[in-house]
Amino acid sequence: MSKSLSGKTALITGSTSGIGLAYARALAGEGANVVINGFGDADAIEKERHGLEALSGAKALYSGHDLTRVDQIEAMMKDAAEAFGGVDILINNAGTQHVAPVEEFPVDKWDLIIALNLNSAFHTTRLAIPTMKSKKWGRIIQTASAHSLTASPYKSAYVTAKHGLAGFTKTVALETATFGITANCISPGYVWTPLVENQIPDTMKARNMTREQVMNDVLLAGQPTKQFVTVDQVAAMALFLCSDAAANITGANMSIDGGWTAQ
Repeated sequence: MSKSLSGKTALITGSTSGIGLAYARALAGEGANVVINGFGDADAIEKERHGLEALSGAKALYSGHDLTRVDQIEAMMKDAAEAFGGVDILINNAGTQHVAPVEEFPVDKWDLIIALNLNSAFHTTRLAIPTMKSKKWGRIIQTASAHSLTASPYKSAYVTAKHGLAGFTKTVALETATFGITANCISPGYVWTPLVENQIPDTMKARNMTREQVMNDVLLAGQPTKQFVTVDQVAAMALFLCSDAAANITGANMSIDGGWTAQ
């Protein structure tokens, strides 16, 4: 049986673990070439790369480029173009988080979060669109967040970046609407990933809470289902948005948040 994304190339930022790796596995499972990006243990990343090729029957490349640097983003996109003739599916997933009151928020952390969570998506998108336009087909997906739609205390930089990402996506959707390109956000609630786990100590400090209190009274407090979203659920949405059935879904912000933003 033929796979739905055979012959397509997907580039997923922040994809050596968590949601990003789930995206890569889902797209590879449908036959896409994939370019994964991020940091981590070299042996573990190489193992995942081989696994993606086994899934896809196609090629998988690893890019270790630093997405806080424009020249590194340009190099990554050039590598993908040279290897595969361009990117058909772009998923901007790279992100980081810091939790602190506004008046105490470290300026370097603010700059890092805006650069990685927002600016990098602009640069990858601007560089991917010309090839997508030439092919009259493309899929641009941003991993936003419930925080693209609502705010939480002590996360000023992250909330700012994610709101910006949602607005940027709408603009891209309008500009590319007649070229067979769609641009959408996926906005998960709390997904159990290293990013979520690693912010617990800062939240414990900021709110003077125990780990259990942070888990139940902060992280899951806003999700009526009282369940963490899974990476596979997020990846399944991305796979749908890449399908022909989703060709008229563009400029949308798809919430997968257990009802958080319904409140």
